[in-house]
Amino acid sequence: MNSTKELLHQIADPRLSQNERAQLRCQIARKSEEAGNYETAREAMGELWQRVGERPVVEGLDQETAADVLLRAGSLTGWLGSSKQIEGAQEIAKNLISESSRMFEAAQNRNKVAEAQTDLAVCYWRAGAFDEARVILQEALIQVDDADIELKAVALLRRALVERGAKRLNDALRIYNESAPLFERSTDHLIKANFHHGLANVLKDLRAAENREDYTDRALIEYAAASFHFEQAGHTRYQACVENNLGFLFGIIGNFREAHEHLDRAQMFLTTLKDDVHLAQVDETRARVLLAEGRVVEAEKTARRAVRTLEKGDEQSLLAEALTTHGISLVRLDHHEQARSVLERAIAVAEQAGDPESAGLGALVMIEELATYLSNDDLNATVERACELLKNTQDMSTLRRLAACACRALSLIHPSPRFPASVDWTNFSFSDAVLGYEAHFIKLALKDAGGGVTRAAHLLGFKHHQTLLNMLNGRHQSLRHGIPPITPRKRSIVPRRHGRKGSLGKSRKKKRTVRILHVEDNPMVATVVKETLESERWQVDTCADGTAALEKIAGEARYDLLLLDYDLPGVDGIQLTQHARGLAHRRQTPIVILSATLDEAAARAAGADAFLRKPEDLSSVAETITRLLASR
Repeated sequence: MNSTKELLHQIADPRLSQNERAQLRCQIARKSEEAGNYETAREAMGELWQRVGERPVVEGLDQETAADVLLRAGSLTGWLGSSKQIEGAQEIAKNLISESSRMFEAAQNRNKVAEAQTDLAVCYWRAGAFDEARVILQEALIQVDDADIELKAVALLRRALVERGAKRLNDALRIYNESAPLFERSTDHLIKANFHHGLANVLKDLRAAENREDYTDRALIEYAAASFHFEQAGHTRYQACVENNLGFLFGIIGNFREAHEHLDRAQMFLTTLKDDVHLAQVDETRARVLLAEGRVVEAEKTARRAVRTLEKGDEQSLLAEALTTHGISLVRLDHHEQARSVLERAIAVAEQAGDPESAGLGALVMIEELATYLSNDDLNATVERACELLKNTQDMSTLRRLAACACRALSLIHPSPRFPASVDWTNFSFSDAVLGYEAHFIKLALKDAGGGVTRAAHLLGFKHHQTLLNMLNGRHQSLRHGIPPITPRKRSIVPRRHGRKGSLGKSRKKKRTVRILHVEDNPMVATVVKETLESERWQVDTCADGTAALEKIAGEARYDLLLLDYDLPGVDGIQLTQHARGLAHRRQTPIVILSATLDEAAARAAGADAFLRKPEDLSSVAETITRLLASR
């Protein structure tokens, strides 16, 4: 294959056609991209494509050449967007790559279709959408010609990368082991380096997951091989990634001095490359090492810096990891409320990215670190959430943590549960066992309460009887046998006004349904609040965007109360409140602002009638609304 210098020399040849010159530019860009020199690759595209967000110039090119230009622009948009944390870059990259794939398919070029699909899968992997990435890579492997060893190797590497991201470590290890002969045949240093690096990462993760100390030395050997091949390939960026992973490995085995030395080298490489996202990963790794050393103040600052960097881009899975590490450091500093808020956000970010494994691990951290600071109600809900998120995990260490967390939660909710001295593990189901214990205590509480749900909920430590009611109507319907019919308590938010004697029956009007506008961009919070308020027989209109909410507030629709989040896309909760107070028909409408960051004084100054802190005050939403509507 021609070197980059030879290709650059050829591109100056005036005899080249427009298509030939475009093809050369794509070749040069691809070689620079493979070496991790993304800015150099962008410059190599010349007049064809100059910056992220700009449409490539393909007019006058034949179909396959135009498709190649779109592919290179799309792939570079993904890499530049990741390294520079450019918001929305991954969606732009997906669109360009998908367009190129369709054009290659029309031209019946199966190998180029497979190449485009492997690049498209990386965009989904960066966003934490592992299921989508897995399906795309399966299609790519079907398309690729067996004779194209390098393309097949790249697709397999990325498939293993996705499985590791999804915490399916044994699947990832199987891919590396089965494809090892293919990589041995390759003469490409970069492909060999990625193979050794990926295998080392899986061995490192399995060492912790399966308590395999023998994997430590194997991982170190693979990292050394990866570093050698990356150096031979001239790929400084990935050399830095190897150093970061070595820093993590030495940190977990307690060799802190060597861990920091490797992290310093990684930081030096990445600072030169101005790669913000990988620098943030180094910060997150260093924060973990500092926590292991007991240097908690430094760990908190370092983790916070990583979060601030990753918030600017689309790397949601990495952001969830950094938030989890930051949450742990806040717990160790005794900032429990702030830690809970950060960990809740870590879980939500991972869920939104389509990464239930990371979300479940965030829930486990919350139980492990904050169990004694959570109410029985919240602790029970968090265990349920962790069980649901991790129901498909194959990681035994995660399952062991889940079991330990569930047992701890049960011991805190009911101090002296009668746990069996031994367990028959044949056909054992952890979720069934947890449900069995839960049903046992609910049955006892109902018995001691004489069948009264409200009294039983109090005995179980639930703040609201609705929690127990939902459980009895859901997964424990069998326990309702023999209980008096459960009917919702009637509640009027409007004080009764009695007229003259004898006139009450004639003058009473049918009570109208309370209508609430809830503006919240977090789908999980929106769902929880909607279900809570609708259980009070209130009508809830949910809106996820500040600009759209502005139109609703300015409109003529009747709303008895506005429930506004502060952090919203478009227009924030403060601006919405100020706008509402300037409208004649909203001037007296009660407004509640929820926020994890805003202070109450700012909410009140804008015109809010009440302020609730997220997430700890979410359980008080219905009570606060009832009070405001009654006073009105």
